[in-house]
Amino acid sequence: MRAAWMAQEMLTTFTDDLLSVSLQPSEVGGSYIVSVDGEVLFSRKEEGHFPEIKELKQLVRDKVNPGKNLGHSDKK
Repeated sequence: MRAAWMAQEMLTTFTDDLLSVSLQPSEVGGSYIVSVDGEVLFSRKEEGHFPEIKELKQLVRDKVNPGKNLGHSDKK
């Protein structure tokens, strides 16, 4: 459920920057990887935690539209 919600948040936030978001079931439980054009931006296994939506939005923004203002998601 969380992955679907985060996918919807990405599509809503980046309407002009993302053509699609794909969710793929994992063969290994607990896997969560976010990539753009084949480049891994976040891996739960490597980071050791599930990402917050703010963190994901910043990572995706930095890749697809670095000048985009994320409003409250940009505040530290």
